[in-house]
Amino acid sequence: QVQLVESGGGLVQTGGSLRLSCAASGRTFSSYGVGWLRQTPGKEREFVAHITGPGDSTSYTDSVKGRFTISRDNAKNTVYLQMNGLNPEDTAVYYCAARRTGLKYMYWGQGTQVTVSS
Repeated sequence: QVQLVESGGGLVQTGGSLRLSCAASGRTFSSYGVGWLRQTPGKEREFVAHITGPGDSTSYTDSVKGRFTISRDNAKNTVYLQMNGLNPEDTAVYYCAARRTGLKYMYWGQGTQVTVSS
């Protein structure tokens, strides 16, 4: 069982940066892949980025490549999402989620709001 808590969201102007954190409970956190996903009202939840348990592989949706960086510190049971060059289209509630095997995320945080003003 893994419990996830996001933090770091807020209001930022276009072109600004934020760093989201996802703090996890559990002694085997390093065996879980973790993703960041985002959702805006009326839209499907969208994949943003993923990092493997050891942190040796990452993937991103095309719209954030070159702007967002996902990383993790397994000693601190924390995954980060560094977001640079933010634009209003990045406005959403951002969730972190974890999975041990397969493609389905099994554990979710409560979400953190990111708002980018123009």
